[in-house]
Amino acid sequence: MFQIKNVTLTHKKDLRTILENFSLVLNKGDRAVLIGEEGNGKSTLMKWIYAPDLIEDYIEYGGERSVSGERLSYLPQEFPNQDKKKSVYAFFAEHEAFYEQTPRDLAKMAADFMVETEFFYREQAMETLSGGERVKAQMMRILMEQPTILLLDEPSNDIDIETLELMERIINDFDGAVLFISHDEILIEHTANRVIHFEQIRRKTKCRHTVANMPYRQYVEERLHSFEKQEQEALGERREKKKRDEKLRRMEQSVGSSMDNMSHAERDHIGQLLKKKMRNVKAMEKRFEREDAEMTEMPEQEEAIFFKLGDKNSAIPAGKWVIEYESPVLYTADGSRLLAKDLVLKIRGSEKIGLIGTNGCGKTTLLTKIAEELLNRSDLRTEYMPQNYETLLDMEQTPVDYLDQSGDKEERTRIRTYLGALKYTADEMGHPIRELSGGQKAKVLLLKLSMSGANVLILDEPTRNFSPLSGPVIRRMLKEFPGAIISVSHDRKYLSEVCDKIYRLTEDGLHEIGGNKHVRK
Repeated sequence: MFQIKNVTLTHKKDLRTILENFSLVLNKGDRAVLIGEEGNGKSTLMKWIYAPDLIEDYIEYGGERSVSGERLSYLPQEFPNQDKKKSVYAFFAEHEAFYEQTPRDLAKMAADFMVETEFFYREQAMETLSGGERVKAQMMRILMEQPTILLLDEPSNDIDIETLELMERIINDFDGAVLFISHDEILIEHTANRVIHFEQIRRKTKCRHTVANMPYRQYVEERLHSFEKQEQEALGERREKKKRDEKLRRMEQSVGSSMDNMSHAERDHIGQLLKKKMRNVKAMEKRFEREDAEMTEMPEQEEAIFFKLGDKNSAIPAGKWVIEYESPVLYTADGSRLLAKDLVLKIRGSEKIGLIGTNGCGKTTLLTKIAEELLNRSDLRTEYMPQNYETLLDMEQTPVDYLDQSGDKEERTRIRTYLGALKYTADEMGHPIRELSGGQKAKVLLLKLSMSGANVLILDEPTRNFSPLSGPVIRRMLKEFPGAIISVSHDRKYLSEVCDKIYRLTEDGLHEIGGNKHVRK
């Protein structure tokens, strides 16, 4: 049995507690999802569960951790630096479990993960694989180890829709316990039977956690209903309090006025009655104060981010061609492999385009070439958000310094206001970007896009690091963007809610598969 008791996690730098007195028991068959906004400690807790020394550089921690008799396997959110230069074969071969696999075992696993059997023996460096191929390699190695508990931090990142469906089957069929973090709402809806929700309320001064033994959609609906009911009760009690307080005030004024206006002859008898009445009024005040302390509190919840992308100047005339891209061939970045041929992509006006395809088919390579062309256009204002944020972000700068282009005091104040709307605390605004979560880094880039005045956005997996609770806000923001969007995504809700057209990249080029109604949910 896996059990943790009274876990408390506190940032060493700003002494902010992100988790307090958290306890959890995981049993066989549990498929528990960790949800919450970016920076709320989900990944930090998962690292601590797997190996406490992974967080000791930046976190003070306390609590009990009991995993005796269990075999834990961990998929980190970011691919480890020490493994990037290894060949695919070396990545597998350094683990004994690889040698225990028969050729038949490897062939079956390769088929399940939709790779060639030769994949295990590639001399290709791990860092040159597509993001989805790296996730597949990690998951295959993890399953070879036959764990009893799976700890998965964003297993849905960077994998294609077919592999997402495979991941759903792996989680649902796993003969043990699964604790996972995901921003893919559909994967969560299809798999989780327990929900663990981390929140930071009161402007991130207080942490709160909820453990609900129910599927995700039921949790969201019951949580909303509970909050609405509590809010109605609280507002009703406050309306009654206002009426009661007004009535009490009038009584007090009436008694006081009578006492002030009575004659000398009335002071003995009537004065005593009025004093008694005033004492009763004061006693009522005290009783009401005690009752008020027991009033239903207004519900507190961590609010979703507030953000607007683009303005009326970002609109593109319906008849204007954004791009007429044609290329006879598409090769890998190093030119070693032909990915696709006969590519044609034409976009006009403020269309929202989604590109899909299997892992390694060249979607990011194609998007990079499209970005190179559009970023050089003088008649368009184009911004690019890559899949790997580090290619654009200076990891040693703070978010404010990175976004500040002028050094003007008013500009920095405006940036801080924007970051506040994205749920950054004052302390987080002063942290180096390298210390931020993936979602917080994504917010920095989104804010850069917003401040740029762009009318064309090129986005590689734009929703991959946002919580399922922020997901609807991000999708609505992108849907309402008045300019054009060209994006790569495996997020089925993003594709169905945001994209007007969806193209699948294959070896034979781009093929339109129709609008968002054709995306499987």
